[in-house]
This record gives sequence, C-alpha cells and structure tokens, in this order.
Amino acid sequence: MQDRAQAYPRDRDRDRDQDRDRDREQRRGRGQERAQRARPLLRTMLGDVLRRTRLEQGRTLADVARHARVSMPYLSELERGRKEASSEVLAAICSALRLELADLLAEAGRALAGDRTRRAPVIPLEIIRDRPAPPQQPGGQRPDAQRPGPGDIMCRLAA
Repeated sequence: MQDRAQAYPRDRDRDRDQDRDRDREQRRGRGQERAQRARPLLRTMLGDVLRRTRLEQGRTLADVARHARVSMPYLSELERGRKEASSEVLAAICSALRLELADLLAEAGRALAGDRTRRAPVIPLEIIRDRPAPPQQPGGQRPDAQRPGPGDIMCRLAA
C-alpha cells in the first residue's frame, strides 16, 4: 500500500507549507524579542563572514559546497548561523574560499567586539546611589578635581 504522502503529493506540499509558515511566525515573534536582548552567537558571526566572503568572490553556494565537499543545504545553514561547524568543516570551507581559518576567526572576533562596543553599558542606579559622595572643598570643587577619565562614570537623568 502506498504511503499517503506519495499518493497525495499536493496534500503533502500544502501541509509542509502550512507547518513552515506556522513555525516561521512563531520564531518571528520569539526571535525579535530574543534578538533585541541576546548577544550574537559565534556561529552567526562566522556564517556572516563566510557568506560575505563568498559573495565578494562572486561564487555560488553550490560551487563553494562542492569544493569544500559539504552539502549545499548544510553550507547554507552554516552561513545563516543555524548550524555549528566543526573545525574540520570550517577548515574545508575556508580552503574552498581561499581564506585562512585564522582570518575567518579574526574577522568574526572583530564583528563580535564591534557589537560589544555598540552596546551601551547599563549601570543600575543603586550602584551610584549607594556610593559615598566625594569630599568637597569650599567653593564646590573636589580636592582631586580633574578631567573625567576612562573609568569615571557620568550619570545623566532626564526628568
């Protein structure tokens, strides 16, 4: 007896499309919230660098996958940050892209560091409020008054 999916391919395709759309909607709702508060993952940054390098070279996904000896869907998932690649797979993909593994990791590291610098540090007000006030001299100046340095905290409040 034939499998239902083989007997009714339109039903199978419709069901698959409906499942995919439902999953996409669920991920979109959760994903937007998560993306706003989550730090980027290394696999996402590596995938971004791999895709950017491939596109800069004007190469197709199929071409790079064939030279790296990985499947095209797997390479696509790596580029989208959906899968974690082993060091062997990363080395094979880097070889196919004529890219040093160290350069891939350095570029991903720079992207991660850049993301960290774009995030403003959040300091709870309790930390500032509980700090003792520095001594002041007559005239309102601190005895050690100098220009703010890199470790100084400035707090601006909007009312």
